[in-house]
Amino acid sequence: MARYFDVHPDNPQPRTIAKVVDLLHDDALVAYPTDSCFALGIQLGNADGIERIRSIRDLDKHHHFTLVCSDFAQLGQFVHLDTAVFRAIRGATPGPYTFILPATREVPRRMLHPKKRTVGVRIPDHKTTRALVEAMGEPLLSSTLLLPGDEEPMTQGWEIKDRLDHLVDAVLDSGDCGEVPTTVVDFSTGAPEVLRVGAGDPSRFE
Repeated sequence: MARYFDVHPDNPQPRTIAKVVDLLHDDALVAYPTDSCFALGIQLGNADGIERIRSIRDLDKHHHFTLVCSDFAQLGQFVHLDTAVFRAIRGATPGPYTFILPATREVPRRMLHPKKRTVGVRIPDHKTTRALVEAMGEPLLSSTLLLPGDEEPMTQGWEIKDRLDHLVDAVLDSGDCGEVPTTVVDFSTGAPEVLRVGAGDPSRFE
């Protein structure tokens, strides 16, 4: 049975966030809110957690997992950024964008695209998410909480607790969550390619 944590949307309680971080460090799988829907998150070294996410979402090996980062200093440890790409991404963050970029050696091989050696990264504009990632001290390995057969991602903590009670270890809810997935922009070749139009305005990359 999943544990349920409710935090204030503007001032997430540090004690509650710390409890969720402790669970993540113990290889828990946590559903948490972002500025673009709920996501499933685990710590970077959680190999079993990756397979759990694949199973819940029915994902194949080509799925791009996302590293949810607290800031650019953290993001820069895990992906290669030239000056032009850095400027383009910095102008759009924090916000509801996911960027596909070549990964550094800091990224576990099991979460990379098997052919491109790329990974998704983002810096969300959501206080609960930022508090969680900052308390973790490292990015959260994440995937949008979109279940097989559903046309839209899940956005209500109580619904997630009800439907995934025996599939996740915890649900972090702040009652304040985006309802549209991120806009995905592929920078792996240097030039931007919009792969999915979502909450973020794609025009700046077209």
